[in-house]
Amino acid sequence: MKNQKNLYEFENKLKKQGYQYIAGVDEVGRGPLAAGVLACACILDLKNVIKDINDSKKLSEKKRNDLIPIIKNHALAYAYGYVNENEIDDINIYQASKLAMTRAIGNLKIKPDFLLIDAMELQLDIDQEAIIKGDSKSASIAAASILAKVKRDQIMEKFDIMYPGYGFKQHKGYPTKYHIAQLKKLKPCKIHRLSYKPVQNAKLIQQTLDLGGLE
Repeated sequence: MKNQKNLYEFENKLKKQGYQYIAGVDEVGRGPLAAGVLACACILDLKNVIKDINDSKKLSEKKRNDLIPIIKNHALAYAYGYVNENEIDDINIYQASKLAMTRAIGNLKIKPDFLLIDAMELQLDIDQEAIIKGDSKSASIAAASILAKVKRDQIMEKFDIMYPGYGFKQHKGYPTKYHIAQLKKLKPCKIHRLSYKPVQNAKLIQQTLDLGGLE
């Protein structure tokens, strides 16, 4: 795992330049076939280094959950932004990811004076830097990635109860073999992204079956 002090390199450099409130911004949920994309913006207290923080994808579910109260207690501010499946279908997932990030930043109780963003530039009047694989290079982005991942997983667990049979609790909406199979069997539900090809294909199969089956 990358040295924890190195993960604060971007933040410490910006602090020396006079920036006070540096927000890390990341999103989760581009790949799933169902539900929305969720972003988080997080301003950390740079005086308190968080041990074991890292890109959410490199941490176990247990480790992510263990870090949540620590991150929240060490953050000066954090907030979420959500863009639902209907908005994704309307504006595409790339624009939806940017919108989710913008909403998260707008929901912060402290206005940031600098943004560290995971591989994305936003049309905001705030100084910013887009960092490729930023969630493994910046503590602030890593914190945002963990908060976003855990929050979206919780949302998908609730959807699993509301829309049983698809396995949302297990795969969180991603296109696993089981999800694809159940999608074809049950047809798309209200939270599926209709603009995504596997969902369109499943809908077409169901329409064909409704008309009399496949010959």
